[in-house]
Amino acid sequence: MLHNVLVIGAGKGGVAVINMLSQLDMYHIVGVVDQNEQAPGIHLAKQLSIPTSKKWKDIYTKDVQIIFDVTGNLEFKKELENSAHSNTQLISGTIAHLVSRLLKEKEQLIEELENTSYKQELIFNATNDGMIVVDPDGVITFINESAERMTGLSRHVHIGMLVSNAISTSQLMRILETKRTEVNQRLVLPNGRHIITTRIPIISEDDQMLGAFAVFKDVTEIVHLAEELTDLKDVHSMLEAIIHSSDEAISVVDEHGTGLMVNPAYSRITGLSKEEIIGKGAQADIYEGESVHLQVLNTRKPVRGVRMKVGPNRKEVIVNVAPIIVNGKLKGSVGVIHDVSEIKALTEELSRARKMIRSLEETYTFEDIIAVSEEMSLVVEQARVAAKTPAAVLLRGDSGTGKELLAHAIHYESDRKYNKFVRVHCGSFSKNMAEQELFGFEGEEDAGFRKFVKRGFFEEAHGGTIFLDEIADLPLTAQTKLLRVLQDKELWRIGGKEPIPIQVRVIAASAKNLEKEMARGTFREDLYYRLNRMPIQLPPLKRRKEDIPTLSQTFIDRINTDFGRSVKGIDEEAMKRLMEYDWPGNIRELENVLSRALIFMDFHKHWMTADDLPSLTSWRNNSISFTDQEESSMGLVEKLEHVEKTIIQEAIQACGGNKTAAAKRLQISVRNLYYKLEKYEIEEMEVE
Repeated sequence: MLHNVLVIGAGKGGVAVINMLSQLDMYHIVGVVDQNEQAPGIHLAKQLSIPTSKKWKDIYTKDVQIIFDVTGNLEFKKELENSAHSNTQLISGTIAHLVSRLLKEKEQLIEELENTSYKQELIFNATNDGMIVVDPDGVITFINESAERMTGLSRHVHIGMLVSNAISTSQLMRILETKRTEVNQRLVLPNGRHIITTRIPIISEDDQMLGAFAVFKDVTEIVHLAEELTDLKDVHSMLEAIIHSSDEAISVVDEHGTGLMVNPAYSRITGLSKEEIIGKGAQADIYEGESVHLQVLNTRKPVRGVRMKVGPNRKEVIVNVAPIIVNGKLKGSVGVIHDVSEIKALTEELSRARKMIRSLEETYTFEDIIAVSEEMSLVVEQARVAAKTPAAVLLRGDSGTGKELLAHAIHYESDRKYNKFVRVHCGSFSKNMAEQELFGFEGEEDAGFRKFVKRGFFEEAHGGTIFLDEIADLPLTAQTKLLRVLQDKELWRIGGKEPIPIQVRVIAASAKNLEKEMARGTFREDLYYRLNRMPIQLPPLKRRKEDIPTLSQTFIDRINTDFGRSVKGIDEEAMKRLMEYDWPGNIRELENVLSRALIFMDFHKHWMTADDLPSLTSWRNNSISFTDQEESSMGLVEKLEHVEKTIIQEAIQACGGNKTAAAKRLQISVRNLYYKLEKYEIEEMEVE
């Protein structure tokens, strides 16, 4: 039954009564009365949408069953007793205060109990350990947040459920039966998680079973880490087996440069056992030179092609070292060393193989000729026309403009392409040997011996093409016989008794001014006119600079193949420098510049920059160069040694013979400089 209540007095007592009654469903406050409109009870009533008034009779009706008088005024109390209806019950302020106080104490007690429970729950939820509590019947009474996360259970759903139904693998029911504690037991939850759990019974002082609880940790990650560790051990064993079975000599150090691992190939080359390396500093195996491992650890960049001597036998090796970086952190470095003597043998073998391949397969077509420029395109068109005729061709142009390549292309485009192309450098013969080499020789016939016959270059080229390079250097006597071959299509061997018919296409080339040579009397005029029927003038590189980018890329691709490099090309600034230079040495000079730049580039670089190029203004005076014979016979190692020797000589000369200054200029130690002076047999007189 609902009781209508009128509260008179809106002070502290009134506030207490309003708070008490508003929480009870069986009471309805019809109004709050106080002469002070600013009284706290008036404000509270307005917040609760309860009518307020200064006079109690304005609100009081017969429907009001209870009046709470909390004014404390005795005269007003008598007025109420005289004026109120007989069915209205009056409750004085003393009783109201007492009820309010009791209610307040009850609220405080409830709040304390709630706070205690909340604090306990906070503590249980703050731990990373899961916790589940059951009553004596095995019904779940508490699950903390960590347990929810690990098991996948929900407190709102599973509290009140049998633990065996919620977690099929739970063993808490056994604890209720045995009353024994189980510590650090391994358990796999239905969701696949691995936990380590401790189960404890809850027993009262009079030995009554109150329930049990379990506290557990999630060890799934630990189990997985243990499995990964086992896998890592297997991988480590596999890698160690691979390294030890490798024929490459390998050494590994940690981030401090301390030796971690060497393989048998390393011990074989250096002469050092693993006990002499592992646990020792990176300098332990070096006889002469500086540790590349330490250099790589300091720079975090790979270093390749460093020469040094290692071990007690002073074995000369080439070292390549790379850093070991894991997740951005330097963990050490791994080095591979190569025996220089083995490299030399392999290089020589490779050089021989390349010579054989070139001698068997070397052919050049017009497609191999770079002709982007208009002037060079015209040359190619003239050469294509010349290839279709049997007439002699005279190639004119400065040294290094590509006359031999054009001669190859003319031969390959002609109907003689399936026969030999014989190249002859006319300046390489002595005056007495030119005729014999070109036209052959027959020896005297002795009793009991067969006649000795040596075929000349023209006979070797029979049916094909002979390329007479630098024709102006041919002695006059040989020029006379050459003219007869061109006119009569036959030749006479030196000492021969009869002519030999010959069918050969002649392509001559000259960097000299043949007209001036005729004026001097060193070149036959009639031979000139015989050869000059189809002249082709090759332009110097400075007049065909449009070809430089394509020529440069072609050379870089070729050098990559020869030297085992992987340079992709030339950047914009470097190409600008190449385009601005006049190239007095023409295409040959361009190739030499690019070869030298690529040799000295870092192995990890893929683009040639302007800093990699030598000084183009002084290139022609630089003493680092190779003759044609050296170029074809020397391998990469020999070329590098030749260049290194020349650089050392120039540095010492520039420093006036001061070895310390020269070492500083070369950025090497003085000890290393003296080692190289001894290695290359550079005497004092050579550098003074």
